Amino acid sequence: MLTFQGHVEYGGTSSEADWVASFEQESGCRVATLDRVRTSAEMADKLGAGVYDVVSPSPDLAGALIAEGGASPLDTALVEGYDDIPARLRELPALRSGEKVYGIPYLWGVNLVLHGEGRHDGPRALYADGPAAIRDTPLSIADAALVLKETEPALGIDDPFQLTPDQLGAAEKLLAEKDGADRVYWRDPIELIRAVAGGSVRLAQAWPYHADLFKRADSPVRAFGDAPMTGWADSWMITARPASPNCAYRWLNWVTSPAVQQEAAAWTGLAPANPAACTGQARPICDLHHVGDEIWSKRVFFAARPSRDCGGLDGECTDYTDWVNRWRKLVS
Repeated sequence: MLTFQGHVEYGGTSSEADWVASFEQESGCRVATLDRVRTSAEMADKLGAGVYDVVSPSPDLAGALIAEGGASPLDTALVEGYDDIPARLRELPALRSGEKVYGIPYLWGVNLVLHGEGRHDGPRALYADGPAAIRDTPLSIADAALVLKETEPALGIDDPFQLTPDQLGAAEKLLAEKDGADRVYWRDPIELIRAVAGGSVRLAQAWPYHADLFKRADSPVRAFGDAPMTGWADSWMITARPASPNCAYRWLNWVTSPAVQQEAAAWTGLAPANPAACTGQARPICDLHHVGDEIWSKRVFFAARPSRDCGGLDGECTDYTDWVNRWRKLVS
């Protein structure tokens, strides 16, 4: 099993956070290996060097696994909780290819722009005012593109994750406007919390969990109101050659169940894919993500791996390699 830090707990961090032991007891399967990483790049390296039955990738890596034959198409009839997941998440392009389904949505989140006191001109302030904290991933380019979609309609941006060369260049230019020593590119949420709480940044790309944390701490930090936003859905996939396919499907059943999704959401601060999990400790997390509010969800542009054909639309876009190269130049 390969996933991100915190997405699967086995009791090692806290005895109260363990949804591996109960899976083993109920299914009769044994989790022989549980590897956890912090970034998609680390996950890709692990996949290249190891053998796994199931993997929980972010959308950028999920797209690569589908395109390169690293994931198996799924029989969703074997996943008991699949139909309980909203169609919006089940049908995300990042998890499908044509009529084939490759990923089962697990946890999802959105990127907000937080700001301190003072006057700011909406989410564009993240790039124009500063000092700012921005998540260290090439997909953050899409957040800049989303601002340009609203402020520079002549660029013709439709999907912020599928950009032509000119659109990608414009997003890169916006990101570079206030780049410098006072900008923080964060990977670990703790970096973000320290930067905002310590006052070293005035604006930040963050998650609803962070916004709520600062609010409960009586901090003046708030999120911009009704602006469109990017989001992502982490999923579970079965690898192309699983050693234990039956146990792999049992795991997919397990992690889509309301009880496990509730634990995972409460532990990570991310929204569960299965709305039935929005009870108990997960209820506040679901409220922060407006689970069940279709009008709110229409403001979210969910991530997919950038591709030359503009996500299968036969256009002339840039691919993820282009995004990685631009991002490395920016943050180096």
